[in-house]
Amino acid sequence: MTHRVQQSRSSKRLASPKLAYIVSAFPVLTETFILYEIIAMEKLGVAIELYPLRRGRSPITHEEAGRWIKRAHYRPFFSLSVLRAQWHFIHRDPAGYCQVWAEILRGAWGSANFFFGAIAIFPKAVLLAYEMLKTGITHVHAHFANHPAVAALIIHRLTGIPFSFTARGTDIQVDRHMLRLKVDAAECVIAVSFYNKNIILDECGLGVREKVHVIYGGIDVDRLSPALGRPAGPFRILCVARFEEVKGHAYLVEACRILRERGVAFECRLLGIGPLLPVVEKQVLQAGLSEHVRLLGPRAYQDVICELRQADTFVLPTAQTANGKCEGIPNVLKEAMACGVPVVASSVGGIPELVDDCCTGVLVPSKNAIALADALQSLGEDAALRRRLGRAAREKVVRDFNLKLSTAKRANLFLGGNRRSFACQNSSDGSESQVTVR
Repeated sequence: MTHRVQQSRSSKRLASPKLAYIVSAFPVLTETFILYEIIAMEKLGVAIELYPLRRGRSPITHEEAGRWIKRAHYRPFFSLSVLRAQWHFIHRDPAGYCQVWAEILRGAWGSANFFFGAIAIFPKAVLLAYEMLKTGITHVHAHFANHPAVAALIIHRLTGIPFSFTARGTDIQVDRHMLRLKVDAAECVIAVSFYNKNIILDECGLGVREKVHVIYGGIDVDRLSPALGRPAGPFRILCVARFEEVKGHAYLVEACRILRERGVAFECRLLGIGPLLPVVEKQVLQAGLSEHVRLLGPRAYQDVICELRQADTFVLPTAQTANGKCEGIPNVLKEAMACGVPVVASSVGGIPELVDDCCTGVLVPSKNAIALADALQSLGEDAALRRRLGRAAREKVVRDFNLKLSTAKRANLFLGGNRRSFACQNSSDGSESQVTVR
C-alpha cells in the first residue's frame, strides 16, 4: 500500500513539475534578466512560484513585473508562521534541524556578510521549506550564488528537494564563502560565462566541472530589433548602467572630455541610478560637459529599448574594482547588439565571450579613457563601420543569446529528472528544435 502511494506521488510529480525561483529581492529595476526568464519559463509550460527574500523598492517598475508582484510569496523575517515552521522541523527531526544550523553558520564563519545574512534568512528559509513541501515544489533554483543560494541550500537540507543556482558575477567574485559547500550540495550549477565557470573551478576543483553548466543569459530578440533609421543630430552615445564603481562611468566622462577637446560633435546619454550618481554629476559639471553629457535617471524597460534604437553606439566601460568585482556578461550589451547598435566595451570578465573585437563590436582596455575616446571617435566618423558591426552583433545575439533557447536549456537542466523535454522556436526560421543540456 505504501509503495503504491509513493509510486502515485512520484508519477504525479513527474507529470506536473513545479519550479521555485528564489531571488534576493523583487522587483529590481536592473534585474530584468530574472523577470523575463521566469516569464519565458512559464511560456514553456513550467509552473513557476517566485520567492523573494525581500520586497524590492524600485522607483520605477517594469510593466510585466506587476503580475509577478501579486503572485510572489513575500514572507516576513519573523512571524507566528515562521515560528510554526521551525517547530515543524524541530519536532520532526531535532538533530537534523540543529545540524543544518551548524552547517550554515560554520560555512559562513569569517564573512560578516554571509554570517549575519545567514542568521537573518535562516528562519524565513525554513518557512519556505515548509511551504514548498505543501505545494509540491519539485526543484528550487536560486538566482545568484550568495544569499538566495544559501536559502536554497537550507531548503534542500530540510526537505530533500533538489536545488541549483546561477552564478552571475559579483556573487562569486568578491566573497566565495560557502561556494564549495553550495556547489557540492547542488544538483547543478549555471555559470553565465566560461569566465565565471573557471572562477568556480578554481575555488572548488576540477571534480565539479561536469556539474557546472555554461548557459548564456538570453534576451528576447523578437522584442529587440534594429530601428529603420537614426534621429538627426550629433553622434549619439548611450550608456545604460547602475552608477557604481564597476560600471566605469568616470572613464566614460573623461573620454567625453577628450572627444570635446578633439572637436567631435556628440551627445552622451547616461541612464540609471546608483550611489555614484552625485559623483558623476559633479565630474560632468567640473569638466564643463553639461551640453554634451545628459544624465537622464532610471527608465522603464520599454523606454530603454527606445533609447537603444535611437543610439549610434552603446558603451559600457566596465572597470574591475579593487575587491575583485567585475562583470559577467552584461545583459544590456546583448540588448544593444540585438538592436543592431555597435558597442564599445572593456575587455574584462565574460565580455569577450559576447563581443568579438572589430567583428561584433569594439573592445578596449579597462580604465583607459584615451582608448575609449579613440574607439568612440572611430565609430562616430564611420557610418559604414557602425552598420557592419551592428549587423554582425545582432546575428551573434540571435544565434547564441536567444532567450527562448537559453530558457529551454535551463528547463531541461532543472527538470530533466521529470522526463520532460522542452522545445524552443528558432527566431530566424520559425522551426522548433528540442534542446538538451550536456
